[in-house]
Amino acid sequence: MNTHIRHISRVIRQLDESTANRIAAGEVVERPASAVKELVENALDAAAGRIDVTISDGGKALIRVVDDGCGMMPQDLPLALARHATSKIDGSDLLAIDSFGFRGEALPSLGAVGRLTITSRAEGAEAAEIGVTAGRVQPLRPAAGNRGTAVELRDLFFATPARLKFLRSTRAETQAVVEVVRRLAMAEPGVGFTLHDDDRLLFRADPEPGDLFDALHARLARVMGRDFIENAIRIDTEREGVRLQGFAALPTYSRGAAVAQHLFVNNRPVRDKLLTGALRAGYFDVLPGGRHPAAVLFVGCDPHFVDVNVHPAKAEVRFRQPDLVRGLVVSTLRHRLAGESRRASDTVGAATLAAFRSDSAGPMVRGYQMEYRPSAGAIRTAMAGQAPQGFGGDPGFDGFAESPSGRVEDAPEGVTDAPLGAARAQLHQNYIIAQTADGMIIVDQHAAHERLVYERLKAQAEQTGIASQALLIPEIVELPEACAARILAVAEDLARLGLHVEGFGGNAVAVREIPALLGRLDAAALIRDIADDLADQGASDRLRARVDAVLSSMACHGSVRSGRRMTADEMNALLREMERTPRSGQCNHGRPTWVKLSLPDIERLFGRKD
Repeated sequence: MNTHIRHISRVIRQLDESTANRIAAGEVVERPASAVKELVENALDAAAGRIDVTISDGGKALIRVVDDGCGMMPQDLPLALARHATSKIDGSDLLAIDSFGFRGEALPSLGAVGRLTITSRAEGAEAAEIGVTAGRVQPLRPAAGNRGTAVELRDLFFATPARLKFLRSTRAETQAVVEVVRRLAMAEPGVGFTLHDDDRLLFRADPEPGDLFDALHARLARVMGRDFIENAIRIDTEREGVRLQGFAALPTYSRGAAVAQHLFVNNRPVRDKLLTGALRAGYFDVLPGGRHPAAVLFVGCDPHFVDVNVHPAKAEVRFRQPDLVRGLVVSTLRHRLAGESRRASDTVGAATLAAFRSDSAGPMVRGYQMEYRPSAGAIRTAMAGQAPQGFGGDPGFDGFAESPSGRVEDAPEGVTDAPLGAARAQLHQNYIIAQTADGMIIVDQHAAHERLVYERLKAQAEQTGIASQALLIPEIVELPEACAARILAVAEDLARLGLHVEGFGGNAVAVREIPALLGRLDAAALIRDIADDLADQGASDRLRARVDAVLSSMACHGSVRSGRRMTADEMNALLREMERTPRSGQCNHGRPTWVKLSLPDIERLFGRKD
């Protein structure tokens, strides 16, 4: 029992404007990065072509944002510091929002908790300056300055010192500011950005010319790194007025955390559960556990189709037709990833090459290094890109026959024109070496065939449906009313996967049949998990994942084994089927099934090219 209950006065009082602004600032300005976001978004709304940001002490001591936008007239500066005063909407339609800001809260909130100075000049007008300290507005005064606006915020949260205790280290706050500027730089590739920490340059991105994709391609190479863009698939599709654009990385270019996922709605950076769930579902079945996709995706739609006025921070949105948006993201990613199934991540080949190179000078004889020892980092990177080995089990599946030798002497020359080339040898009874027109391919035979069998089993299941098994006694699952309604709303989808449910009166559902593949199943726990997914993300892939896991296990045990010798015809047949099969570039665990080494790279290894 809480013994620290305070007496609550029954007298209702009107809070003064300064206190109200400090309370509002708690919603809008959580940390220095929040302030930078609001100020940079104001600059973008002012049609700035270049934005310069300077911080000190992680933004706690100083935040300065200077832009070359349209600027403000002197008489508008005092109004800019009033709560809910904005030039971006007229209030007649809160859904017709095509700007970053619209609530009119950022500047008065910043002025309530810090020392704020605004200097601005519009075209054809004189520059003026106004200041506000802890909510106390100072008189307007003349100033000097170019067209545009400079906003300087010093001593953030000095007026609310309790908030300072919740800030993190200077390094952590600085990194948060960098991330905010990077995300906004992705949203506007035609705008130049710089970020300084005092005199140290932290980030720079010059304006990129060209259309959306040309500019975005160049900007992402600068912000995300060239390795991302070289391993990314271009996304551009539209459905029922919703357009999805951007770049999504190949599954082999994955990350250990969701740090390389950037989502935008009408160019606004957002953190939305529906979109992150759809991104995860789009990569379902091609990523290993614990790995996360990398993507920069833009959802564009009529402003009336999405509500951005969900929270003062404007990082959350609500779609009028969430199922349409989720379906567009999931189906587009799955289709594009399947179409790029033979394109292995360049980083896998680069890691393989790195494993051959030494990172320290060993003994030299006649100009050659005697000892080639790859770095520990190169070895870890190369190993992380390899398919699992040593599954064991009986060899032989789908007509592959034993061969007494791993030699391949009669492979037809013309096959080298095929994407995966012609088989030339089998090493250690597990790796197929194929020659292509411009290099060589190394294939993990077990991992590759495992994916082929898996895709075949999934196709068969889709055609004939997942067989179900009737329960002797139906399992009755009690759920909250809303959860029961969600389950019954997707009952047809669940039935296609072999799980048959129906209403049982009140808030209960009855599970009458389960997928035969799953054998013993805690149906009640599964139903509750699916209901939680539906509440959290609007969809659930949990049952599909369990069914596919069984199919994957069946494929693993039914595929050609490591240690199995194969004839030339068998190896070439495997290569040709890989070329025809979606997602054959990754095994069932999401790791690459093959690595490509180009002829120029091989020649550089042997010193034939610089």
